Amino acid sequence: MSPLLLAVALLLPGCSRAQVPQPQAELDRRIEVLVRSQMNIPPSYDIKLGVRTRSEYAGYDTLPVTFSHLDAKRTINLLISTDNKALIRMDKMDLSKDPSQLVDIAQRPFRGGASARVTIVNFDDLECPFCSRMHHELFPETIARYGDKVKIVYKDFPLVELHPWALHAAVDANCLAQQNGDAYWAFVDQAHDHSDDITGPKENRSQSASDDKLDKIATDLGTKDKLNLAALHTCLVAQDTSKVKASMAEGDALGVDSTPTLYVNGEKINGAEGTDVLWAVIDRALADAGVQPPPMPTPVTQPAQKPQGQ
Repeated sequence: MSPLLLAVALLLPGCSRAQVPQPQAELDRRIEVLVRSQMNIPPSYDIKLGVRTRSEYAGYDTLPVTFSHLDAKRTINLLISTDNKALIRMDKMDLSKDPSQLVDIAQRPFRGGASARVTIVNFDDLECPFCSRMHHELFPETIARYGDKVKIVYKDFPLVELHPWALHAAVDANCLAQQNGDAYWAFVDQAHDHSDDITGPKENRSQSASDDKLDKIATDLGTKDKLNLAALHTCLVAQDTSKVKASMAEGDALGVDSTPTLYVNGEKINGAEGTDVLWAVIDRALADAGVQPPPMPTPVTQPAQKPQGQ
């Protein structure tokens, strides 16, 4: 059994005749401090220890630890030795499931080929500047190169503690997606292209103003695409966050903790990597699926400048 992320001694070894059991409160405090320091948990996050249960590993119990901040919550299971001397985090990998099926993309709008053998899932935050960079790497560059060989799907993962209007934007995007996938993608394009405009100038910035701008973008797109505007308006006013939070919970369960986070047929890419990294992963996934990757585009070279005359 090899720990992947965390293996911390809870009791320092010393010269003593017998170990004196520490009070539960002292042990809990020691666990919390070590977890915060070893796993780089921000001070603003709350930590709650759950009830210990017997684990499948001899000499260790399972200890659920829940991290929460604002509306975000995530629980992981640590292993704690029955003698309270060691705390271990292990990532158990389920080989019984196809990694490409780890993320639920049913009913989500997509770009690319409906029957593509490679699916790129992007956990996206519409207010995140790094997500905007990744969005522009995917569209039009990546989709232009691969076309119907890939399918690209976005999942909602707004970082609500960092980005004030990201949750509202995700809800609005989903309101459009209920009626028209093209309208959804047009909204995503606009949010990533005009993030600064939606946020507004620093001296005159407000949450309600950003939300109003998002609703107007959605309504304008609904009008352009001849959607049912009454149904769209009802959805925008309701601001039902349940679907978005379900997507966030799915990301939490997968270990997503930043945006953008991509899964290419289940292979994880953290951060806004350039096309050299992204395309290498896609090419590998295509080859594994028995699909010939397209040739790399030929670099465009600029003609040499003629020397200026005297």
